[in-house]
Formats: sequence, C-alpha cells, structure tokens
Amino acid sequence: MSALDGKTAIVTGASRGIGAAIAELFAAEGARVAVAARTVDPGQSALEGTINETVERIRAAGGTAVAIPADLSRREDRERLVAESEHALGPVDVLVNNAAVTYFLPVADFPAKRMDLMFEVQVNAPFHLAQLVLPGMRERGSGWILNISSIAAVHPKPDAGRIGGTVYGMCKAALERFTTGLASEVYDAGIAVNALSPNRVVPTPGTLFHHLVTDDTDPDRVEPPEVMARAALALCSGDPRTLTGRVTYSQTLLDELGSIPHPAS
Repeated sequence: MSALDGKTAIVTGASRGIGAAIAELFAAEGARVAVAARTVDPGQSALEGTINETVERIRAAGGTAVAIPADLSRREDRERLVAESEHALGPVDVLVNNAAVTYFLPVADFPAKRMDLMFEVQVNAPFHLAQLVLPGMRERGSGWILNISSIAAVHPKPDAGRIGGTVYGMCKAALERFTTGLASEVYDAGIAVNALSPNRVVPTPGTLFHHLVTDDTDPDRVEPPEVMARAALALCSGDPRTLTGRVTYSQTLLDELGSIPHPAS
C-alpha cells in the first residue's frame, strides 16, 4: 500500500520546482492530485514549466492528476480551485500551500502594491484555502495541511547585511505562526498542519534564472526539489496525532524520521 492511496491532494504552485516535485511524488504514492498554478501553456511565463506539463508527467507514470489554472491572489480563483478539485477528484484530504509571488527589494523602495500581492498569495491564500478544505476534513476526522516556508522567516542579525528579503521573510514568518496556531486548533479533529522549509537553496527556474539566488553546481549550497518532496510526503502521510505543529526543515526531518513513515490508519 502506497503512502497516499485513495487520497485527494491539492498542490499549489505546481507548474515547476518544488510544487511540481511534490505533485509528482504524491501521485506516485497513490494520490489523485489537483495541480494548480497560473501557467497553463508554454510561453505564458518567462520561466519553464506549466501545470499541463506536470500533469502529463504524472499521467505518463501511471498517476492521476488534473490541471486547474488558478491565480491565488484572487479569492474567486481559490474558491473555484477547491470546488473543481473536489468535483474532479473527490473530497480534499491533503492541501499543500506552495505558491508564491516574490520580489526582493529594500524596504525603502518596496511598492505597496507588490507587498499587498505577496501577502495575498503567500499568507491570505493559504489561510483561505485552509478555511475551504477544513469542513470536509473535520467531517471525515482526518486531513493534512502543509505550508511551504523558508529559512527567510528566521530573524537576521543586524549586521548580516541582507538587503531585499524583509517582506519575503515577513510573509514566511506569518505563514509559520499561522501553521502552529491552526495545528493547535484542529489537533482534536485529527488534522495535521505543518510548515516545511528546505535546508539549502533549491535550484528551481525561479531561484536559478529569475532571482539569481544560486546556481546548481555546488552540492554544499543546493538541495534538489526531490528532497523537499520526500519531506512533504512524510508530513502529509504521517499520523496527525504525533506529526503536527512542526516548523521544520526537509533534510532535518528526513534524518529524524529515518525513513518516510507509513500512513496513518
């Protein structure tokens, strides 16, 4: 029996990078996956990767997935995403909030419009999507919500010399506090809520070619998306009574667990 047999999962930001890796692994482990993002077809984004391509890879490997276009800055798109996922695949058991819109600028130069967009996609959207899936999870007495975070949530030292990451760090810090608060609220309902960050920079189209955060040549500085996917699987198939309320890191978690745990009964 695979870890997610019979489960329905929504993975946002799944056209490329971490989201695509999570969606593909979850499908390989038996989940029916709603693959969500804005990019449907090649050419719509300057970055490689589309939700249709992610779904094609899943289906070619024998998995089940549907592509659902969604702009998560729009409340109506979030509502439609959950409704279409449930119509096509069944009640949502797993929600992975991975989508992000990110700008790196100093506070003094940060436009209010861009700050509002970042908070809408990275904080308000996970909050709203959780609200939409929680009633069904409560009714069934089980569920898993995973918020993808970043080491940027950790407070920098005053002399660190980091410029441009303040708003991104604010978003991720808010997401982590939401995670632990919600985990406490829904513990008795059998629902796990966790936040997961990579231990190192993940070489994705965004970090490599857009933000120029890293290259993919130094194994001491980078972490393959598949490591995040394996850790996400552990958090989204583990026992909600014991593996919840975590703000943790991918390789750290995998080292702690030793191997991906069996799904909760």
